Order: sequence, then C-alpha cells, then structure tokens
Amino acid sequence: MTPSTRSSMFPWLLTLVLAVGVACSVAGGAPQADEKAVDGPALTGLPADPPDDQIGRVEKTDAEWRKILTPEQYYITRQQGTERAFTGRYWDNHEDGVYYCVVCGLSLFDSKTKFESGTGWPSFWDPIKPSHVASESDDSLGMQRTEVHCPRCGAHLGHVFPDGPKPTGLRYCIDSASLIFRPRGETEGH
Repeated sequence: MTPSTRSSMFPWLLTLVLAVGVACSVAGGAPQADEKAVDGPALTGLPADPPDDQIGRVEKTDAEWRKILTPEQYYITRQQGTERAFTGRYWDNHEDGVYYCVVCGLSLFDSKTKFESGTGWPSFWDPIKPSHVASESDDSLGMQRTEVHCPRCGAHLGHVFPDGPKPTGLRYCIDSASLIFRPRGETEGH
C-alpha cells in the first residue's frame, strides 16, 4: 500500500472505527446517563489549578471511584469506555467557557479551541495547557491510536488524532462524560 493510498483511506477508516464504536456501545452496554446529568465529584467545587510542576496525582481505590462517579462516568474515565456519538451532553455545546476533568476538576480545554469535527464528540485543537493532558499509545481495536487522559487523576478522556484544524492540526476527540463545562464567568481562579 502506498503512502497516498493510506492517506486516502483515513476518512474511510475513521468512519469504520466510529461505526464499530457506536455498534459496540449500543450492543455492548455502555451505561447510559440518567435524564438528569450528574457532574460528579468535581461539581461541588473546582479547585484552582496548581502550577504546572505541582499537578500531583489523585489516587483512589476502585471502590472509591465507583462511589463518587456515575456508572457512565466510571465506564468512560476508569475503564477507557466511549459514549455513543452524538449522545454526550457537550458534543454540540457552543457556550464560551472552560472544560474541566469530571473526576478531579483540572482544567483541560478552553471553548475557544473547540471545533465542529462532525464526529459526534466534543473536539478541540489544543488543550488549555500542554501539561494538563497526558497521552499514551493505544493499540486496542487492532489499530494504533493515541489515548489522552488527565495527568492528575488518570481519567480516560478520549483520543487525539492528527486530522484537526490549524494551528496544531490535532483533533482531541473527548467523551462528554469525562468533562464538566463552566461558562467563562464561573471560571475565575483558573
């Protein structure tokens, strides 16, 4: 397969992966959110972001995570699950503000970097700070991807792909269940 053939297959492959993910979510039983969405433990108060060299680490037992997260949040953030496309609460959010980690409250993305990717998940071209999103290789589904997670609590957020808009060319494809959104006026101190 030539490099040009591979690059022309990427949109087709992305569509296939999205379809498989949706089919698995529908058939496989990803927990569904209740009608009343629950923001999780960070709703009670978003702590101020620490300096980059002092982000630290939040560690809890599996039982503690299950106690503070909804079933959907636990599935996504602790078990590397994925919500169905076009079902998350933020995929179509156009308000001005900041997106935080649902588990620990670390700021992750600014709405100024959010864009319409057509995938059905919130997509951003850059994190709020490079140190606020960590990544690692993900070989699941028989393909090479890059998983992104919160560096403070290890919560799975989604994946990053090299098909985003300028200036970075990246698309951080993030599950809504891993995020809390706060309008710009409510984000003081971050």
